[in-house]
Amino acid sequence: MRRVRVIPVLTIDRDRRLVKTVRFGKRTYIGDPINAVRIFNTKMVDELLLLDIDATVDGRAPPFEAIGDIVEEAFLPMGYGGGIRSVEDAAALFALGLEKVVLSSEALTRPALVTEIAERFGAQAVAVALPHAKKLLGGQQVLTRSGKDKTGLSPVEAAKAMAAAGAGEIILTSIDRDGKWSGYDLATIADVAGAVDVPVVACGGASGLDDFLPAIQNGGASAVAASSLFVYRASGQGVLISYPDEGDLRDHLFQQLD
Repeated sequence: MRRVRVIPVLTIDRDRRLVKTVRFGKRTYIGDPINAVRIFNTKMVDELLLLDIDATVDGRAPPFEAIGDIVEEAFLPMGYGGGIRSVEDAAALFALGLEKVVLSSEALTRPALVTEIAERFGAQAVAVALPHAKKLLGGQQVLTRSGKDKTGLSPVEAAKAMAAAGAGEIILTSIDRDGKWSGYDLATIADVAGAVDVPVVACGGASGLDDFLPAIQNGGASAVAASSLFVYRASGQGVLISYPDEGDLRDHLFQQLD
């Protein structure tokens, strides 16, 4: 039985609050990230990603003390992204107990940083997030700084550049589907997964367990990630930190991949 990673993504704002966005815009307060991590500890979660969605826009470093407090409560592998601008930032995060750093804006403007971190800590320790959205005249474009800046690069172009720089993983997030419960962007996932030799994580739009299998089988993703699915009861309903049990994952995903 083939097992793939199913990754909750937690997003925090400049006030260290756990929030959930819709299309990288409207935000809803979810709660305390430490409480969420404590709940995920009990759920046999494969991996957890913590993203500070304001750090790069604010031009500040990662909130190391707050991250340390969160990691201290985690008994599962964790990655962090937001505001990382140097190898020293990455080293400080690894010293806190994180297993992976997630770059985005800085990686695309300075690919050498990806190379430096990968050479020092290993490719498996550095992922690059590529948020993307539809262009006015068609096609997809990667955006940086929480979706505020256009790069002019397609997801395939950006993914190839990041893989060549040494990234061990590409996290592909559809901005248009973020928080919309509309399923993954399978076409873009397939384009990127077919263009690079590193794992691609599908993110943005998951509405339920039934979205996972197509992302793997049709999209070619190596792992799936989601946020709304793991912090709400359902679309339009209240907050509930949750994660599918092993039986549900086996029935909806793992057995189908044999």
